[in-house]
Amino acid sequence: MTRNFAVRNFCNALAPALVFLLLTGVALAQNSHPAAVKQSSLQSPPAKATVSAVLLSDIHFEPFWDPAKVPQLAAAPVDRWKAILAAPPSSDQPQRFQALQQSCPARGVDTPFALYDSALKAMRKPTAGAAFVTVSGDLVSHSFDCKYNSFFPTHTPDSYRAFVKKTIDYVIDELYAAFPGVPVYVALGNNDSDCGDYRLDARGEFLSATGKEVTRNFPAVERENAQASFADGGYYSIALPAPIENARLLVLNDIFMSKNYKSCAGKEDSTAADAQLKWLGQQLAEARVQKEKVWVMGHIPPGVDLHATVTKMVDVCGGQKPIMFLSSEKLADELTEFGDVTELAIFAHTHMDELHLLKSDKQSTVPESDVAIKLVSSISPINGNHPSFTIAEIDPATAKLKDYRVYAASNQSGIDATWPEEYDFTRSYHQAGVTAASLSKLLNEFSQDPSAKTQASQDYIRDFFVGAPSTLLNLVWPQYVCAISNDSAEAFKACVCSAAH
Repeated sequence: MTRNFAVRNFCNALAPALVFLLLTGVALAQNSHPAAVKQSSLQSPPAKATVSAVLLSDIHFEPFWDPAKVPQLAAAPVDRWKAILAAPPSSDQPQRFQALQQSCPARGVDTPFALYDSALKAMRKPTAGAAFVTVSGDLVSHSFDCKYNSFFPTHTPDSYRAFVKKTIDYVIDELYAAFPGVPVYVALGNNDSDCGDYRLDARGEFLSATGKEVTRNFPAVERENAQASFADGGYYSIALPAPIENARLLVLNDIFMSKNYKSCAGKEDSTAADAQLKWLGQQLAEARVQKEKVWVMGHIPPGVDLHATVTKMVDVCGGQKPIMFLSSEKLADELTEFGDVTELAIFAHTHMDELHLLKSDKQSTVPESDVAIKLVSSISPINGNHPSFTIAEIDPATAKLKDYRVYAASNQSGIDATWPEEYDFTRSYHQAGVTAASLSKLLNEFSQDPSAKTQASQDYIRDFFVGAPSTLLNLVWPQYVCAISNDSAEAFKACVCSAAH
């Protein structure tokens, strides 16, 4: 397929089914993981003066996987959950879970106990001495409210809230157990709510209770403020631990910024998003004064939602606006305004392994004001991908992300799975760390390669959908590169439509 054909179809009527296969993760050769993966020993960390961190996202833990156990889980305290979940499955588990999936439509299976347990054991092997762990949102499974209602049709809001909270507590508690003494930093995703997907109330009981679990192991000097801001809107500030010097993590709850957000009552309300953006600006300004470096973590990335834009056949070159992930471009503007202190931003949500770049001035080539973004791929295999986690290597003196490695499961169930290294950033792309400057150079190389012929482009396409390489991304490669390197609607349009002529 030629470049012009791909561009023309994007701006008019590129077959949505094909792109749906690409961007929701249904790929060619889904079981070809071992042959496509770059094999590397888990016992060979880079010989550099760095500290490691574990980056996770989209765990989507599935407490309903064995329906017979659900009443036990609902009745038991969370410290009894592991014993219940680890017990042999019920004899009718496959049939009952399949029926549940049909009554609460899902495009695949999320993360049951066996998979989560396998992932936790695997991620300990290459991370001796990890400085911290991050989880960029979506701890609970898809269609959570529908599934719960199937078991407890007369439930109260309080009982539902309690079950959601116990599920989140279980996920976090298992991370604490897997990494004793290591800080775990958690952001909420659009599924992490007591009233439905993309629905949440600021200053509600859910945020107050969940915040106590999220912050319970924080240093006492920071815990009170973190709990207070989490109770307000699910966001907080925390100093990154030693030996990382003079660096801070700002965790956002960008559910409130999503274009799909509504309150629990179903109303649109920008109050919580506005308050959070004001808080973010204050934190970044203070970090600038204190000469701190900042990492920012949320769930839903800023920028263009290419999947939605293409599958809904939005005619960008004909004057229609691309569909964005967030309701406004204010978050991207805030981050790039403080690009001098924002060392890295971590998001997720797409379940894919991605790199993005926020540009402060779309006419400028000065990288110091730009912001590097790492999108962390998912533990959940719901899209047909293999579960994965990322190990970051950080320069403790500068808080720069010097390198990262992605590890992927050999199967989607976690049963008897191995977790070999899939790829290493510096070996694949020959860049000196994951910085705005290095990503600017890399994405410029991608933009100069519209047919995706170079090794770097092919490596990115292979690793984008973890464990099941596909050639489908080749078909929309120029448009995809426009999306990951142009976060505003106008810049994306200019990029895509200039390529069409």
